[in-house]
Amino acid sequence: MNWKRIPPESGAVVMSIGVVSVASGLAGFPVLSLVLLVVAAVLWGMLAVAFLARISFDTKRWLWEAGRPGALTCVAATGVLGLDLHFSSAAWVLLAVATLLWLGLMPLVLRGWRTPTVGVHFLVCVATQSLAVLAGQLATDARSPLLLWVCAGATALGLVLYAAVLVRFDFRQLSRGAGDHWIAEGALAISTVATGKLHSALQALEMPTAAAAVRTIDLVLWAITVGWYLVLVVFELLAPRLRYDFRRWATVFPLGMTCAACFSTAAASGIAWMADAAWILLWPTLVVLCLTAWGTVRSLPGSRARI
Repeated sequence: MNWKRIPPESGAVVMSIGVVSVASGLAGFPVLSLVLLVVAAVLWGMLAVAFLARISFDTKRWLWEAGRPGALTCVAATGVLGLDLHFSSAAWVLLAVATLLWLGLMPLVLRGWRTPTVGVHFLVCVATQSLAVLAGQLATDARSPLLLWVCAGATALGLVLYAAVLVRFDFRQLSRGAGDHWIAEGALAISTVATGKLHSALQALEMPTAAAAVRTIDLVLWAITVGWYLVLVVFELLAPRLRYDFRRWATVFPLGMTCAACFSTAAASGIAWMADAAWILLWPTLVVLCLTAWGTVRSLPGSRARI
C-alpha cells in the first residue's frame, strides 16, 4: 500500500460502506451487513496505517491536509465503524479514538475555514454527530448517564455547526456538485439518527419527559431530511452527473444514512411505515454503492480500464 497516494478524504469510503452495513442489518440482511462490516473494518485498518505513516514520515504534508474538511472523514469513519461494532468492547475503543481525532482535527479545519461553503464543509457536523450516535448507542447499552450527556452535547453542537455551514452554503452546488453536495442532506440524516439514539438513551435511563421532547425534534429533523433527499434527487435528474468522481462516496454515505435515519425514527416514534420506507430506500443505496465502488476500482493505478 502506497500511503502517499491516499487522500485524507478516503475515510468517506469507510463511512459509506459502514453505514450501508448498519442499514442492511436493520433491514434484515445480516449476511450482507457482515460482509460490508468486514470490508469497512479492513479498509479502516489500512487507512489507519496510512494515517500513522503520514504523521510520522511526512508531518508537514499531514498538517496541511489536516486543515481540509475532508480530513474529518476519519472521525466519522471511526464513529460509524464503532456503531457497527457496538455489541463489542471495540466500540468503546473506537469512541475514544474518534474523540481524540475530533479534538485534534476540528481546530485545524476551523482555522483554515473558507466561504462560501460547499458540501464537504458539512463534515464538521457529520464528524460531530458520529460521536453523538456512537455515544448514544453505548449510553443505551450501558445505561451510562455520562455518555448520555456526551450524546446530548455532541448532538446540539452538531446542529449548530450544520446551521453555520448552511447559511454560507453555495446552493449552486446542487446542480454543479460532483457528489459531495449530498452531505448537505447526509449531515441532517446523521443528526436525525443522533436524536434517535439520544431518545433511546433517555428511555433507558428512565427520563420520559425529556425523551418525549427529543422524539418531537427527531420527527422534525426526519421530515427535513426527507425533503432534502427529494430535492437532491430532482437536481440529479435535471442535471445528471454520470461521470465517475471519487466524491461520489460522499453521495453513498447520505443515501445509507437516510435509510438508517428512517429506521431510527420509526423506532423512536413507533410509526411502522417509516421502516418500510427505509427498506425501499436501501435498494438504490446499494446500486449507487456498487457503481461507485466499481468506478473506484477502475480508477486505481494499474487498472486496465480507463475512466
